Amino acid sequence: MKLFLVGLLILLSGYLLYGVIVKKILKPDDRETPALAKRDGVDYLELPHWKNMLIQLLNIAGIGPVIGVISGILFGDIVFVIIPVGCVLMGAVHDYVAGMMSMRHGGANLTELVRLTAGKHLYRVFSVFLVIALLLVVAVFINVPARLLAGMIGGNSAFLWSVVGIFVYYICATMFPVDKIIGKIYPVFGAVLLIGTAALLVTLLFNAFKDPSLLMESEAFRSKMFTAAGHKPVLPLLFVTIACGIISGFHATQAPIVARTIKNEKQGFNVFFGMMIVEGFIAMVWAAGALAIYNKFPALIGTNPNGVLATITNTFLKSNLSSVVVVSVIILAITSGDTAMRSLRLSLAEIFHIDQRPVLPRLGVVLPLILLTAGLLIWSNFNSDSFQKLWTYFAWSNQVIAVFALLAGSIYLFSIGRPAFITVIPGMFITFVVVTYIFWISPEHGGPVGLGLDLHHAYLFAGFIAVMLFAWAKIRGDEVKMNK
Repeated sequence: MKLFLVGLLILLSGYLLYGVIVKKILKPDDRETPALAKRDGVDYLELPHWKNMLIQLLNIAGIGPVIGVISGILFGDIVFVIIPVGCVLMGAVHDYVAGMMSMRHGGANLTELVRLTAGKHLYRVFSVFLVIALLLVVAVFINVPARLLAGMIGGNSAFLWSVVGIFVYYICATMFPVDKIIGKIYPVFGAVLLIGTAALLVTLLFNAFKDPSLLMESEAFRSKMFTAAGHKPVLPLLFVTIACGIISGFHATQAPIVARTIKNEKQGFNVFFGMMIVEGFIAMVWAAGALAIYNKFPALIGTNPNGVLATITNTFLKSNLSSVVVVSVIILAITSGDTAMRSLRLSLAEIFHIDQRPVLPRLGVVLPLILLTAGLLIWSNFNSDSFQKLWTYFAWSNQVIAVFALLAGSIYLFSIGRPAFITVIPGMFITFVVVTYIFWISPEHGGPVGLGLDLHHAYLFAGFIAVMLFAWAKIRGDEVKMNK
């Protein structure tokens, strides 16, 4: 109970205190933003500040801060501290820097920002990787909400029709101007999400004050929680399991969508830094709900997170509120999947210099994406193992994107002579996590194919690579500064 309340305090104080430091380093000003300078009525246009905040929140708050933390809390109640600290020092900074860089480079996508900072060679490698990663994101964010919808509707064909409906919506949201679908329905979705989360928080606190042990590690919970001895070390697995509630590279692919609709740079802090803090809050609430339900029903530990989600809502909320909360989780996934597909379209159009104002060129980019995503969906639903592989590679690739985003942000800050510790420190950490995962993971360690080294050797290699990579960022930043 105490750790949960301390975590909420860390989130609030991090926004009010550390956020000021980050904002002073980036120095937002009154320069003309892409929404005004490049207005095209499709992707570049001005939206109200409150809409931009809700759009960004729903873009970034996928299933990670719900489904991810239902699994992630099994690392123990220390998660109540790791989530807010990571959210403030890593995730919020990552999102804010990515958004500000995009605004200051004409609304550029992450691939273009990597090219401008890290150079053409790294840009080519990253572009291929990002396209594959975003396809995984779209496939995951069709699968998961379709499964949840099918569970609510029932019937043998419910899943298939849910997949078709969500996929068709994604195509429409990708093709239409940003203000026609996303700009109109996201505020409604945002309200549902916040109402559902607030309802769960109030109910949890009410129950926890009567029985504080609900939000503490019980003996039954400890006997089944994740440990290094059970091939579940906090480093690196926690930061791959939870991801979106702490730091997520996927967010850097979404930032340009909103960077193109912001009227003034000074609004960027609340949109990017602030909404990541809100996502951290959502993750905290769901982590608390999961811990409470595991304490009440230890048999659920290690079972399908979707089933645990249903038990959380049915146990702690009345039937009508329970439905609202489940719908809000479905919305989380859908509103990240549609903008992932939009980001994929924009990134490919930028890479191949395809004008996106006319409808036909937009359709020309989207059609191959439809075919590739359909193929992934068929494969991922072939059996349960296929979907688990899809989820694993999605989670891992997500954090690789974060490495590139923080690397680009560090080079950018070095190049303009600003303190870069705000991106270098989280960048080195998440690089350490990703490289450790690659060197350590293997079927013998309970995961996909990797190098399968012992954990201590994986740590050594990861630490060395993280230091070298961001030392190079300093060298590269100085080069960019000299060439300006």
